[in-house]
Amino acid sequence: MLQQRNLTAADFGGPALEGCNEVLVRTRPDVVLDIHRKYFEAGADIVETNTFGSTPLVLAEYGLAEEAYELSKRAAELARQAADEFTKPGRPRFVGGSMGPTTKAITVTGGVTFSELRESYYIQAKGLIEGGSDLLLWKRARTRATSKRRYWRLRNFRRRLARRYRRLFR
Repeated sequence: MLQQRNLTAADFGGPALEGCNEVLVRTRPDVVLDIHRKYFEAGADIVETNTFGSTPLVLAEYGLAEEAYELSKRAAELARQAADEFTKPGRPRFVGGSMGPTTKAITVTGGVTFSELRESYYIQAKGLIEGGSDLLLWKRARTRATSKRRYWRLRNFRRRLARRYRRLFR
């Protein structure tokens, strides 16, 4: 649906950010919210946030690494808003926080370290949960090591914040 909007570089915040869909929650939240609403209007029970690449590691390619938490949180807030608008008694609507792979891989020749990858996923997950995601959707991972990093970071997150986010950790 996003491609059908014929967005320009200006919609993304300039040519340097063109193609960074994650930044649209800041520059064009109306478009993101409308897309969520359309999925619910079509009968969906769950929508995904547009946070596939909202880790600091990916956003660093656009100079936005420091904004990863806020962009992830805002994306979840927009999806949560749409979900709440369409929730009816006996038919709740849900938000799935999308977590894609990074553009970096753990290798012996460089790329990214275990700690960097773990922290990157933590920041993304924290924003998604604090923004109102009901669940986290792990998208494909390039390696088993990447999947393992996600699992351990989220497990640690769960232990630290389980009381605060009981609805997610039942």
